[in-house]
Amino acid sequence: MEKTDWKRIGWLTAATLVLGAIIGACAGLLTLLLYGVEYMMLGFIESEFIPGAFTVPAVRRIASVTLGLGVAGVIWYLLRTKTEKVPSVKKAVNGGRMPFWQTIVHVVLQIFIVGSGASIGREVAPRELGAMLAQRFCDIFHIGDGEGDAHGVLDRRMVVAVAAGAGLGGVYNAPLAGMFFAVEILLVDVTLEKVAFGLGMSATAAFVATAIKGEHMFYDIGAMQMNSTPSLMLFALLCGTACGVVGALFRKGSQWAESHKPTGRSLMWQMPIAGLVTGLVSIVVPQVMGNGRAAAQLGFSTFIPETADTSGAAQSAASAAASPWTFLAGSDGAPGSVVNAGTPLELNRLWMLLGVLALTFVAKALVTLMTIRSGASGGVLQPGIALGSTLGTMLGLLWLFVFPVDSVTACALIGAAALLSASQQAPLMAMCLVMELTEAPIEFFVPVGMAVAASAFVSSRLLHRLG
Repeated sequence: MEKTDWKRIGWLTAATLVLGAIIGACAGLLTLLLYGVEYMMLGFIESEFIPGAFTVPAVRRIASVTLGLGVAGVIWYLLRTKTEKVPSVKKAVNGGRMPFWQTIVHVVLQIFIVGSGASIGREVAPRELGAMLAQRFCDIFHIGDGEGDAHGVLDRRMVVAVAAGAGLGGVYNAPLAGMFFAVEILLVDVTLEKVAFGLGMSATAAFVATAIKGEHMFYDIGAMQMNSTPSLMLFALLCGTACGVVGALFRKGSQWAESHKPTGRSLMWQMPIAGLVTGLVSIVVPQVMGNGRAAAQLGFSTFIPETADTSGAAQSAASAAASPWTFLAGSDGAPGSVVNAGTPLELNRLWMLLGVLALTFVAKALVTLMTIRSGASGGVLQPGIALGSTLGTMLGLLWLFVFPVDSVTACALIGAAALLSASQQAPLMAMCLVMELTEAPIEFFVPVGMAVAASAFVSSRLLHRLG
């Protein structure tokens, strides 16, 4: 009979509760830092009531993102050329040492540029902070620091990966996504112990982070139908296939941009130029700024009342007031506005809606890739959700002509999960993250699961062909 390893049980428990709580506190503080930077640089704080910088004057948008990326460019140049480099989370899991103060500066810079309006995700920051803290935790408990200790090395990998996932789970209040990020992307090894450990730490981090930053709705999907339909399952299959192709191309694009980042002094002028371009694009497409919340909400808030009687979808007055379509329509929100989605679907209005969504899709994709290519560090989870939401909405608007029983918001939900699955090559993480961020009814796991399966199948084969 195998002897019980009480020491191992002890540090597993400590990691789950103590390390998870510390990571959760850091995730909550990073969210508050984001809000502070937004308020200082742009004069607003993103919320379910204002998902993006729509009410910020164009001049201030341009100045904010240009200054933000300009300052970050100088600091990143010094950080990357004069001090010890910060490895990626994947390298940290495989043994790369994350320096203490350099990692903290690197993390804060990522939050700073997103708060100033840069088009890039903020989810890498809490993952890096979690991985760095996990390495210190392993040092304290002497996990995997002895030569020839193969079992200890595997345990160290597990702790660092799970802690990185807990950072993601904490900042987005998404413990399932945090756990699947650890076991599906970083460890690529799904065992009962890793799942239990990952879920426990992510849940702890999410609980503590929420206590600090508050519990807020991230995406409003109030305009969605109440129940799934057979036609929605068919849409999920078709949309998943399309998102598989687009998501694979976005993944290749982001990999290219990452591999072509400037490494020398050019970093200090390429990043502010990327900020200036982002600001100029935001004059026409304000939802392009930030990590993708505003662009994604544009898709989720698209509501066509003609389907209300059949799909059961209804948009509340509060949701309509906070919709990006309302902000884009102007202060009067006139029914005749080109971009007001809350009116019956007619052919001429369809092309107007598709035009705004297509412009948002293209602008968000190109500006995000440009931001990464300029030298900025950050993630592509939220930009991926934004692209999937807008693509799913465009396909959904066309779908409604054949199957008016379905709602556009449900189509946006399906597209968001499917494209994220393809771009991350992580179907379980993608599905759970989108469902947790939207707080969608659990029965929509069925069509979302169908779309994610199709997307994962198509994208994996396309990426294999592209090499």
